Amino acid sequence: MMMKTANDIVNWIIQSGLLVWLFYFGFAVGKPFIESKIKHAKTAQQKELWTLLQQVSMTVVNSLVGKDMTGQAKFVEAVTQVQAYLANKGLHVDMKQVQAAVQAAYELSYLTPTVNPNEDKSDNTKKIDPVLEAIKTAPNRANKLTLDKNDVTGEVKG
Repeated sequence: MMMKTANDIVNWIIQSGLLVWLFYFGFAVGKPFIESKIKHAKTAQQKELWTLLQQVSMTVVNSLVGKDMTGQAKFVEAVTQVQAYLANKGLHVDMKQVQAAVQAAYELSYLTPTVNPNEDKSDNTKKIDPVLEAIKTAPNRANKLTLDKNDVTGEVKG
């Protein structure tokens, strides 16, 4: 008797279309969830790849510091070495991203000399940036604003 009832229930589920509806509902609910998991995994993978790219770039830039080469030659060599390392690991990164990572590593490295663009090499005096000086000396409108003591609304006069 129990087998017959179970058999009747299974037949009803199949004949009524409930099974198809359950499958469709499960697919409709599950698909966005799976897509979000895939997107999250790709984002995490790209973040890890960028971190690896930065570390490799920093290592290569630091290894080229003492070489007797021009700065441009060091840059090209660093980009080539980083690209070769990543390709050897089966990771493919756009050349512009590799160049940007190498440039960033060069700028962040404590081993590379820093050049101050405002420093004049000829007489060891600093160049004065006229825009920066204008900003520093310009009157500030906020300094002229005053609060009327008789005004209870708190409006600023100026």
